[in-house]
Amino acid sequence: MSNLYRSALSARIAKLPLDLPQMDDTDEQEEENDTLGSLPGSGMGPPAMPPINRRSTKPKHAPNPEFSPLSASSFFVEAVQVAVPSRKLDCRVYYTPPKFADGAVMVCQHGAGFSGLSFACMAKEITDLSKGECGVMALDARRHGKTTSSESDEDLSIDVLVADFVEVVSSVFTDVTSTPTLLLIGHSMGGSIITRACPILMERKYKLAGVAVLDVVEGSALDALPHMHSLLNARPDGFDSVEEAVEWHVTTKAIRNPTSARVSVPAIVQPSESTSPVVPPVIWRTPLRSTAPYWRSWFEGLSKMFLSARTARLLVLAGTDRLDKELMIGQMQGKFQMIVVPGTGHMLHEDDPTRLAEILVEFWKRNERLTVGIKKVGDL
Repeated sequence: MSNLYRSALSARIAKLPLDLPQMDDTDEQEEENDTLGSLPGSGMGPPAMPPINRRSTKPKHAPNPEFSPLSASSFFVEAVQVAVPSRKLDCRVYYTPPKFADGAVMVCQHGAGFSGLSFACMAKEITDLSKGECGVMALDARRHGKTTSSESDEDLSIDVLVADFVEVVSSVFTDVTSTPTLLLIGHSMGGSIITRACPILMERKYKLAGVAVLDVVEGSALDALPHMHSLLNARPDGFDSVEEAVEWHVTTKAIRNPTSARVSVPAIVQPSESTSPVVPPVIWRTPLRSTAPYWRSWFEGLSKMFLSARTARLLVLAGTDRLDKELMIGQMQGKFQMIVVPGTGHMLHEDDPTRLAEILVEFWKRNERLTVGIKKVGDL
């Protein structure tokens, strides 16, 4: 990697948001406290420095009502716990069903440290724009948000996450013959999950209209891994309140849309159980350092899996990422559609949910409701 590219990559990483998990929502207040997480890091770089403790000198931050949590009930029709006995999971699922029997459902998987509520604002835009023809389902992955496990769930390897995703979808849509057409959407780590889940769901006879990957390219992701420990070292250990957590995400531009941050951020933080004065009252829900052994597995082989998906393919980026060789060749061959959304960061679906909804609804219309003579994106 050239020094010029290395410098550019480092500068871009410095602007990336961190992924966080969601909060429990046993009531409306908790539903309003969903948060997002930080990008995966890599164990290939220098040893991670211990977290910097800033509590002893940091003045207490009074909650700012402008960043108070918002309930997810305004963005999804329902939030339910789906039992998945085969995976020992009780999975949190946010769902707005399509209004019509011949509608479709966009199934969304978040990135590392985030939760299903990172798709909340986009979900509402999709249902409004499609006039109810498109439903949206977003789920919390293992060790994220309000998904719980009856046994040790430390393993976040890609095979485990893919199996979880497939079984959750199968548990929600038990009858394949009556299941709406599905369009799989994955952000960052979630993009790797949905591309690998695609052929498995097709083998089970689910009808898929396409796969859409949001802001992740295998080559760029792997190149960025050595920088991720520094990224984690730079973020706070925690916050004085949920409002402060929301405010931090907005002021640092980890999430550029305050409304989305007020919905999603509360879910990725949780109250601390420690009585120590140096431990923040509100801490991250998903300790991302503990996921380091799995970072590389999340992204290796992503380009090949994406290009081999036997359905329409869409790649949406926040910036003009350098495509790796496989994707560059695939793009020249017209194997997938690529769209860049300017003015957004890594959380592009939170930063500009209206534009993302427009892109995804257009993608769905083109590949599910085809007119005669129009070829699917990705078809040769």
